[in-house]
Amino acid sequence: MVQLKTRRFAAGAFFFLTGLCFSSWASRIPDLQKRFQLSEGQLGSVLVGMPLGSLLALPLAAWAVFRFGSKTVVLVGMTFYLLFLLGIAIAPDAFMLAIVVFLFGIMGNMMNISLNTQALGIEKDYGRNILSSFHGLWSLAGFIGAGIGALMVYLDFAPADHYLIVLLIGAIMVIYFEKGVVSDINKKESGGGGFVWKKPNGTLARLGMVGFCGMMCEGCMFDWSGIYMAGEVGASAAWVPGGYVAYMGAMASGRFLADRLANRFGKIAVLQLSGLLVFSGLLLSVIFPVIWIVLPAFVLVGFGTAAVVPLTYSLAGKTGVYAPGLAIAMVSTISYFGFLLGPPLIGFVAELIGLKGSFALMALVGLMITFWVWTVRVRFSAVSS
Repeated sequence: MVQLKTRRFAAGAFFFLTGLCFSSWASRIPDLQKRFQLSEGQLGSVLVGMPLGSLLALPLAAWAVFRFGSKTVVLVGMTFYLLFLLGIAIAPDAFMLAIVVFLFGIMGNMMNISLNTQALGIEKDYGRNILSSFHGLWSLAGFIGAGIGALMVYLDFAPADHYLIVLLIGAIMVIYFEKGVVSDINKKESGGGGFVWKKPNGTLARLGMVGFCGMMCEGCMFDWSGIYMAGEVGASAAWVPGGYVAYMGAMASGRFLADRLANRFGKIAVLQLSGLLVFSGLLLSVIFPVIWIVLPAFVLVGFGTAAVVPLTYSLAGKTGVYAPGLAIAMVSTISYFGFLLGPPLIGFVAELIGLKGSFALMALVGLMITFWVWTVRVRFSAVSS
């Protein structure tokens, strides 16, 4: 039997690798936009492929975890996630780029559901909240990956060379940590004798709405922070990835602190503060589009978005209405509409009123995290312990 610490270490390694893949993609979006000469609206159309793939993957991932177990989904999903990352860099035209980004989104959310299913099992065996620490590793990898991306830009490495290095590192990690991922094929995982997609209850729907706002703001930062730094801030090429690095560094730090803060102040209070931080950071970046204000403003946004997804997933897994894998998939389905709508919406709004207008809109979305949690705080309290 695999020891609990070994399981936690292996799951953490796969969270880290998933974050490294995603941040490697996000850190080179400006290069891909330049290579294919895409307008902001056209870039938004390409970017919509990822959340579309993520949404398609949600019921597929829930079924696959039930049918094959989360271990198989983790290992197969990670392999294709790495391959599709490289495929993004070698796409011959914008049409193929959009297709590969779509497939990359499918694999990303297959990893999301299967890894969080593994993590919730580990959290249950530990007997205390640790889920945010796994998401912290994802964000730490995002911070490191963004830094690597900035270095690759500085050294004039092509995205294909950059992604090939990530692929090689990932292959080594998959082989090394495979034995620490446990198989979990059982009836408990499905909540019954077979997988059936069900309508989320009221609590899960509300958690999904909080995640929706959080993921929309995350999508804004993941896909558009570099574009904002280059266009509105006028940062030099070397500093363009700096906004994403600042955001991901704060997000990683915030996620390592989230469990401790939630245990001390309560998850509702942490979620309400999260929305205020997102709103403040994005609003500052709009009002004062200069690098020495935008960078700390993006840090505020990073701290704000840090706890939203892990806390909603943790609450979903503890409602007891459905099995953890299915409950996470339900919350993710609602949440990922934020990822679906956010990046292309920013591009389309930017075409009309400019990118600062788009970021102002996202600031209001961040404030909705606080407002939504406040309006349903009594109902949330039943599952917030």
